[in-house]
Amino acid sequence: MSRLFPKCPRCQTSHFIAFLKHAHYVCSKCGHNIRLDALLRIKMLCDKKSFVSFDESMKSEDPLLFPGYLEKLRSSMEANLVNEAIITGYCTIKDFPTTLGVMEPNFIMASMGSVVGEKVTRMLEYALENHLPAILIICSGGARMQEGIFSLMQMAKTSAAVKRLNDKGLPLFTILADPTTGGVTASFAMLGNVIIAETDALIGFAGPRVIQQTIGQSLPNGFQKSEFLLEHGMLDIVIERKQLKNTLSTLLRIHAQKAYTG
Repeated sequence: MSRLFPKCPRCQTSHFIAFLKHAHYVCSKCGHNIRLDALLRIKMLCDKKSFVSFDESMKSEDPLLFPGYLEKLRSSMEANLVNEAIITGYCTIKDFPTTLGVMEPNFIMASMGSVVGEKVTRMLEYALENHLPAILIICSGGARMQEGIFSLMQMAKTSAAVKRLNDKGLPLFTILADPTTGGVTASFAMLGNVIIAETDALIGFAGPRVIQQTIGQSLPNGFQKSEFLLEHGMLDIVIERKQLKNTLSTLLRIHAQKAYTG
């Protein structure tokens, strides 16, 4: 995103970076939501200087001695200036306090390993202890295969943390970006009290090509896109990226009013 004239990855149209920022990194020609890194998402959503990060030093290890995994982790850390595929913390959005987790799609496609699951769980536990709502912005390729069962265990752990939050009447708002797939979809991504998706996002467990090859049938037009899922009752809202901050602040205000009135 630092180039002066970045191209849309879908239609290859060049955009002057200042205009692209003003358009929330949405292509003016084809409407494609250009993928955002986690730090940029935080800057776009949070009140200025309000974000306080949690667990920044946590790093994945290599429990299965998977070939090349440590090298991939090191290169992702160096390229993205973060230690894992999610940044979690506390912030305010239009003066409403909340916990916030933002997945980093450039870090091994924001796959969920043991550290990602632990950071999500700790963030939700912080929200529980401090009577705060929680927001998760998700863009992920699913469970991290290099960690095997340690990765799959995070599905149950994060889901249990969401349940504890809900038991205390505290909401989780999930925002699904393109793509949201695999074990992340099958756990906390679809457990939000309000599930929001960006326009034209791919959302599902297995990808459409895998499903089509497995069942031997053609899939409906737009299958697994956010608009299709909204029509079939799997999402609550599909919004344009420029609406996200206002939508979240409205949800946080409704929660704050409910908490105040009991």
